[in-house]
Amino acid sequence: MIEKNVLADFCGKVSEPVIDPTTYVHPLAAVIGNVILGKNIMVSPCASLRGDEGQPLFVGDDSNVQDGVVIHALETEMNGSPVEKNQVEVDGNKYAVYVGKRVSLAHQVQIHGPAVVMDDTFVGMKVLVFKSKVGKNCVIEPGSIVMGVTVADGRSVPAGSVIKTQQQADELPVITDDYPFKSMNKGVLHVNKALAKGYLAAGK
Repeated sequence: MIEKNVLADFCGKVSEPVIDPTTYVHPLAAVIGNVILGKNIMVSPCASLRGDEGQPLFVGDDSNVQDGVVIHALETEMNGSPVEKNQVEVDGNKYAVYVGKRVSLAHQVQIHGPAVVMDDTFVGMKVLVFKSKVGKNCVIEPGSIVMGVTVADGRSVPAGSVIKTQQQADELPVITDDYPFKSMNKGVLHVNKALAKGYLAAGK
């Protein structure tokens, strides 16, 4: 389902999702309102990207939004005025949620804005990222919570971790060559790009 949002005191403009023609949105996914999807993205069944409260929501080229993923955000305006504490800035532009290029959002991930996940990062199953910035080339292992912190580039978050102080974030391990999940994102990206291309070609 791809549709416009509705007007509200926290959302004074009706927006239609902007979706590159090389991106595939499964009919059982929901993309609503002020959502921008780049190239070669696979949006799987039961994913929900709702740019009807905090907005815009952005997902960069070659990323994937797997089954059951939720991307949503706290309100970024109220009665026509911006709510700056709920906005994030990337490259001079403001967003409610920014997901970079070549990012994998695995099954049942929740990215709740204000939030940023930068390029080449893998976000594992059932992870919550809220009021946080996750850097480039990170791995967030399944079942983790990242809340109210900045995770530096090239860090891993061990499975099941609850990271809610900046000290905890700063102490996260640096990804080294022997880290078992170091290259996993590349395979996940390959699979999902191929699926998007295949489903589009099949006219599904």
